[in-house]
Amino acid sequence: MKKIIVFVSLVSLFLSTSVFSKVVEFDRIIAIVNKDIITLSELNTEINNIKQQLRANKNELPSDTILQKQILERLIVKRLQLEIANMVGIKVTDDMLNIAVGDVAGQNKLSISELQQVLKRDGVNYQAFRENLRNQIIVQQLRSRQVINRITVSEQEVDNFIENQRARGTTNTEFHIGHILISTPEAASPEKLQAAKEKAMNVLDKLHTGTNFKQAAISYSDGQQALKGGDLGWRKSGELPTLFENVVAKMKPGATSKIIRSPSGYHIIKLFDARGNNTRIVTQTSVRHILIKPNELTTEKDAKNRLQQLKARIEDGDNFAELAKSHSDDKGSAVKGGSLGWVSKGDLVPQFEKVMKRSKVNTVSKPFKSPFGWHILQVLERRKHDSTQEYQRSQARQAIRKRKIEEDTQTWIQRLRDEAYVEYRLEE
Repeated sequence: MKKIIVFVSLVSLFLSTSVFSKVVEFDRIIAIVNKDIITLSELNTEINNIKQQLRANKNELPSDTILQKQILERLIVKRLQLEIANMVGIKVTDDMLNIAVGDVAGQNKLSISELQQVLKRDGVNYQAFRENLRNQIIVQQLRSRQVINRITVSEQEVDNFIENQRARGTTNTEFHIGHILISTPEAASPEKLQAAKEKAMNVLDKLHTGTNFKQAAISYSDGQQALKGGDLGWRKSGELPTLFENVVAKMKPGATSKIIRSPSGYHIIKLFDARGNNTRIVTQTSVRHILIKPNELTTEKDAKNRLQQLKARIEDGDNFAELAKSHSDDKGSAVKGGSLGWVSKGDLVPQFEKVMKRSKVNTVSKPFKSPFGWHILQVLERRKHDSTQEYQRSQARQAIRKRKIEEDTQTWIQRLRDEAYVEYRLEE
């Protein structure tokens, strides 16, 4: 049940965990964040959760002092995001939460009762788990509102992106990247900038003398993936932060970059590996259909019977296209004789695709149901199609959007942190 452990740990990385705490005699306040507080028991609970995750991933544990610093900073950022969410009125109802819990159970191939048993076995209170999940959803909604929904990608940006990749020769290349960030505030003093630079240089020296990159990221990085060893996973060139794209293109697998300066701090990146992608050939189907939608006057049975009659007429020689024009409730395709044109996998709803895939060319299917109503369909032709260009544009658009989301989210979080009142009491 490793997935459950990892999921719970991820929840604890990004959400308020005050519900885990039990105030006992030795508990005390270790940080004040605006008008909120963080207690020692909360921090200790988070440290235990992160240790559990690191052990599960077979990562060497850094010292408690390092974990305290890393995790306290994350608790502060969580508090700030939840505070903003409360101010703007973001709520997650119990009904919404029940659906989310069901999704978590389903992803782990468990029933809700089985999920409760696994959490209990791992020492996680079920109500605490629910509240952490509620907070996760709240933070996701806040980030969508504050950052993600404001991101736009123009066709010109897509054109420029593809042209830049072609110029670098990285159009079909993916990179497995590691990242260490030594952060600096937006208006950092020269002294703080110098201290951060010296810390980054010290980390780079450690890497050059044999320190494991992922262990260094866990111990020193201020990046969002620090406790995952700074691992950013496999990414296309355009999915990398703009600052890194040119640097990575010139690196060989296994290489570590020099220190890279940005407004957010000092960065060190490692290229774990690189791989290329081939031309994308897909199977496309030319298909047409007739749709009958049940309504106040047409029952489900009536819709199915009408389509059975239309199928019989087509098989007796009536023209499919003419019948679609006069009978189909899909007005967009009806004017084209029911034609949906050439479609690829994923273009249509699963129920439609399933029937289309098993239908022989020029054979009219039996009536079947989808979320839109009842259909019959006819496959006219199949072909192999080179969709590389369309795929590249789609991937470019996704990469640009992903890059913008990551960069804008980092800037937004840094601004929240810089503008907050934070008083540390950990050393008292």
